[in-house]
Amino acid sequence: MKDVAGFVNQSIEKLMKDIEGTAIIACSGGVDSTTAAALVNTAIGERLVTVFVDTGYLRKGESERVQELLKGMGLNLHFVDASDEFYKALRGVTDPERKRKIIGGMFIKVFEREAEKVDADTLIQGTIAPDWIESGGQLRDVIKSHHNVGGLPEEMKMRLVEPLRDLYKDEVRKVARHLGLEIAERQPFPGPGLAVRVLGEATRERTTVLREACAIVEEEIEQAAERGDCEIPWQYFAVLLPVKSVGVRGDVRSYGETIVVRAVGSLDGMTASASPIPHPVLERIGIRITNTTPEVVRVVYDVTHKPPGTIEWE
Repeated sequence: MKDVAGFVNQSIEKLMKDIEGTAIIACSGGVDSTTAAALVNTAIGERLVTVFVDTGYLRKGESERVQELLKGMGLNLHFVDASDEFYKALRGVTDPERKRKIIGGMFIKVFEREAEKVDADTLIQGTIAPDWIESGGQLRDVIKSHHNVGGLPEEMKMRLVEPLRDLYKDEVRKVARHLGLEIAERQPFPGPGLAVRVLGEATRERTTVLREACAIVEEEIEQAAERGDCEIPWQYFAVLLPVKSVGVRGDVRSYGETIVVRAVGSLDGMTASASPIPHPVLERIGIRITNTTPEVVRVVYDVTHKPPGTIEWE
């Protein structure tokens, strides 16, 4: 994208013409949805209702941080705690495609409920090009169904508007920088949240384990980058595997969880390379996770590029 200002101006003009009534947007505080919210807010102001949903699959402290961010942008914010509903909907579900589609359907259910309260007839989504490309369709194979694509019902009550649909992640960041958004450099976070980083059944208990591990991974890598020990990766996080292994706690045999550390470098998310995190940093991560999270007995590092792997494990 060469003319970012031109794209922004044209998008705002089009949104002003296309949206006549009240619109509602699902905003996670991530780069894509927040940039979409900023564009639409500029176009229609208070007629945009921004809904932030706590699904129970957010990172540590994220609910508070995102609410503060969105309120600071002057958005008409509605907060919904739907964590109990999401945990119930995913009970017993282990297949990643089913997870993503169930989560997408749950989001729509929550938004339609909120839309009725404000009489909204338009749904805004921060969908970008990799979302619908990887979700398949026509001659494209399904890599993975993104919740904002594969989870949409065939008969949706609201009209769908996706102002960033043809952009890639690096282009969205350019738009965010042009708009002066502080989230422009934020690392990507999947729409389904930690639910697709807890492999297997994403129960409340297993999600709590991963949430703590993910916070440690982010903190240690960010501190290492600040010290100049490594470059900050494009994306870095923890994954909880659905397999256990034997460990030792004191002099007692334990049988606990396995955490994978994942860090990659990328430009647009379509391809990625595993980031070379220094061994001392990985060692500190492993020690902290196993010391503070007794359920975990083993921490490993993923060195797979995309392709053949994907950035997320599900």
